Amino acid sequence: MSFIKAEQIGPVLALTLNRPEKKNAITQEMYQTLSTKINEAAADFSIRVVVINSNGDSFTAGNDINDFANNPAMGEGSPVFNFLFAIHNFPKPLIAAVKGRAVGIGTTMLMHCDLVTANPDTKFSMPFVSLGLVAEGGSSYLFPRLVGHAKAAEIFLTGRTFSADEALSMGLINQISEDELAAAMAFANEIAEQPPAAVINTKALLKSGSHEALNQVMRAEGELFRMATESDEAQQAFMNFLAKKSKVK
Repeated sequence: MSFIKAEQIGPVLALTLNRPEKKNAITQEMYQTLSTKINEAAADFSIRVVVINSNGDSFTAGNDINDFANNPAMGEGSPVFNFLFAIHNFPKPLIAAVKGRAVGIGTTMLMHCDLVTANPDTKFSMPFVSLGLVAEGGSSYLFPRLVGHAKAAEIFLTGRTFSADEALSMGLINQISEDELAAAMAFANEIAEQPPAAVINTKALLKSGSHEALNQVMRAEGELFRMATESDEAQQAFMNFLAKKSKVK
C-alpha cells in the first residue's frame, strides 16, 4: 500500500496523503516520494497544476515522531529538505485541500502553496516550541510576513491551535468549503485553462522578492531544528508527547 497516491486528472496532478490510520503522519519515505513526484511534475508539460490532499479525517498530524526518532536526518539532501525545496522551487501553481488536523508541516507547507482550501472543521497548529523545537519550512520568515510579528509570535510561542475561520482571516487559506477537495480542483481547473507560460511567469514574479532570502532562512531553520532535536529539552518534550498519546489509546 502506497502512503502517497498520485493521480493525473487531465492537466491536474493530485497527490494524496494516504496513511489515514496514522492521521497521515509523514515519514521520511513519504517526504521523498512527494518531492520526487513534485519535481517530476515540474518537468512534465502535461501537468499544469498540482493539488495536495489527504485520505481519512485529517490532512496530516505532522512528522511521524517514531520514524524521525529512528531516522533523524534533517540536513540538506535529506527527504525532509528535498520536499521543502521541491515545494519552494515548484514553478507551477501548487494548491492544497486541507481538513481535520493540519499539524506542524501540515500548516507550514501551506505557506508555499499558491492557493489553499479548507474544510470548516480544520484545526491548524505549529507546536514546535511545545516540542522543544523551532519553526521550520521557512515559516519563521513567511508567517510573520503574512500575519505580522505580533500574531506570528502568539501562534509560535504558545503553540496553540487555530480554526479555519482564523486561518482565512490571516490570509493563510483562500476558501472554506464543506468539500475542500472539490473547491481545490475547481481552482486548479480554472488555472489550468490559462496560458501556461503566463501562469508560470506570474508565479515567478510573485515570489521573486523573497525566493533567495527564503532559501537562506530554510537552511538556517534546518540547522537549528536539527540541533534542537538533539537537545535534552526536545527529548523530554517528545517523551511527554508519546506518553500522552499512549494514554489516549
